[in-house]
Amino acid sequence: QVQLVESGGGLVQAGGSLRLSCAASGRTLGSYSMGWFRQVPGKEREWVTMIARSDGSTYYAESAKGRFTISRDNAKNTVFLQMNSLKPEDTAVYYCGATTEPCGSRWERDYSFWGQGTQVTVSS
Repeated sequence: QVQLVESGGGLVQAGGSLRLSCAASGRTLGSYSMGWFRQVPGKEREWVTMIARSDGSTYYAESAKGRFTISRDNAKNTVFLQMNSLKPEDTAVYYCGATTEPCGSRWERDYSFWGQGTQVTVSS
């Protein structure tokens, strides 16, 4: 069992930056590939990025490429999402998830554990 807790969300102006954290307890994050998803009211949860447990490879949705960076610190059992050049359309609740898929997954259904989410609001 893994418990995930996101933090770092908030209100930021367009063009600004935020760094989200996802802290795990219960088991080491090194056993999992980790993903970040986001969701706005009335829409499905959208995959943003992931980092593979197998070799640390990272993958990004087109909307995140060049602006977002996922990283992990296994010693701290924490995954990070650095978000730069934020846009109003990035406004959402951001969730981290853990999956045993070696390379991670773009599909919500493949994730076994989720955090409670952290709100990111980008003003224009």
